[in-house]
Amino acid sequence: MIRFGRKTRSRSYLGIQDRRKRRPLYIRLLRWGIVFAVLCVCWFLYVLAQIGSVERSPALATMDTPPADVGIVLGAAMWGDRPSPGLEERLRHSLKQYEAGKFKMFLLTGGLDQEGYKYTEAEGMANYLAAHGVPREAMLLENEATSTYENLKFSQEIMKEHGLVSALIMTHTFHGNRSLEIANALNYQHPKLSLTKSNVLKPIPNTLREVLAYTKWKLDQAALAVGLDL
Repeated sequence: MIRFGRKTRSRSYLGIQDRRKRRPLYIRLLRWGIVFAVLCVCWFLYVLAQIGSVERSPALATMDTPPADVGIVLGAAMWGDRPSPGLEERLRHSLKQYEAGKFKMFLLTGGLDQEGYKYTEAEGMANYLAAHGVPREAMLLENEATSTYENLKFSQEIMKEHGLVSALIMTHTFHGNRSLEIANALNYQHPKLSLTKSNVLKPIPNTLREVLAYTKWKLDQAALAVGLDL
């Protein structure tokens, strides 16, 4: 009796291997490209969910939240010597919170946008608030930060220098979740958020920028976790 089952299976296996080896490079690249695209879409949807989750966060300040030692206004672009419309939205919101007694002192944070500008973001905000009746002695300025991480890190250092503990962080809603994550990573003591929606920033490009900024923050967070200094 002739037995050929094992040889047949062996040849079949080898045939599959040969076909895989002969598979064109562009097919393999296409498959990896599809996998990468799917992962990107999943990450994009995850980040959108994270951005939206801030509106359900227990860190949001309420009517019953005790007044904070400082209200941190996170910087945004200056337009020459004056705040951009987006930054002005944050400042108008912070004025309402200040007048409602939600915090005792402003902490304005943001460095120089461009060489040649006369004021840092913090100085531009201080000028705006002073023009709207806020006394200069009610403001602390942080003039070096160039990112949200630096905004909150350098502000925390100023708080420690002045013996201030509690903070109300004020920014736009789309920016709130990332700001809160950074504050928690820096070990702020029970940070609170007060957020405002934007009527001047374009939703789609602004959301795309925030997705990229959140992605960068998660990479930075991983670097911090393994002991790297940002």
